Amino acid sequence: MQIYMQITPQDDRPPRFYHLILQRDLLGGWSLVREWGYQGHAGRMRREHHDTLEAAQAALMRARDAQLRRGYRVVFTQGEPLT
Repeated sequence: MQIYMQITPQDDRPPRFYHLILQRDLLGGWSLVREWGYQGHAGRMRREHHDTLEAAQAALMRARDAQLRRGYRVVFTQGEPLT
């Protein structure tokens, strides 16, 4: 599952993006990868480990909701829809 979000550009800067990716790791757990920055530039990345899919999905939804409150909008989602 992945969610890609953007915020509208301000002044002459490119738009900011926030990308959330949920993926299974090699040890049987799940990783939530967050990447953010300005479109077209190197961004920052953070990876969080979760033992269960449910915990990882909850973290993904919390991160998505936090960015929506900050003014980001969902551009696209890929993968199984989460509730």
